[in-house]
Amino acid sequence: MSSPTSREQIFEVIRHQLAEILEISEDRIQEGSSFVDDLDADSLALIELVEAIEAEFSKGEHQFRIEDDDLEDLRTMRDAVDYVASVLGVSQ
Repeated sequence: MSSPTSREQIFEVIRHQLAEILEISEDRIQEGSSFVDDLDADSLALIELVEAIEAEFSKGEHQFRIEDDDLEDLRTMRDAVDYVASVLGVSQ
């Protein structure tokens, strides 16, 4: 993917990836959705999501990584979008 230029683009990419992993409609996934409480994602699904996000936002020599220490803070779609936007330098 080319570099996202907005939070909305980041949200759409993550929502698409999560819908594929959980096998649910993208319509069920809102920015405030909790991965566990609202979407019933288990730990394996969350690992798959992290791997998908890292693959989606890595390009060329730049490898996008979600640091292990940051994983516990990513509980909602908003958390994930904010994290990716911050790392990529996309304005909030």
